[in-house]
Amino acid sequence: MTLTKRDLVLRICEDTDLVQQHVFDIVQRTFDHIIKALAKGEKVELRNFGIFEVRVRKARTGRNPTAPGTDVPIPERSVVKFKAGREMRLEVGKLPTKSAGKPPTQSPKV
Repeated sequence: MTLTKRDLVLRICEDTDLVQQHVFDIVQRTFDHIIKALAKGEKVELRNFGIFEVRVRKARTGRNPTAPGTDVPIPERSVVKFKAGREMRLEVGKLPTKSAGKPPTQSPKV
């Protein structure tokens, strides 16, 4: 399941009894301010949630999957990195893993 912006707005409306359009405007403005700060190169720190920051990925050479022998230059570029906050890490850490309950697999002996 995916949580969309609309789902987030509806959940906040249920919790607060505020009008959907008002909540949508607040959520959208929050996202807009985060984007503007990142576009200026600023770090965005939301306590107990996480940290967004812009990092520069160095230029590198990649491979073309449709033509494996061909090198493709990938230029340097800015990307957004996210580091989850402590509270988020703890909550997500409670999720069962896909291998939970399954016996460990053994590699075949040669």
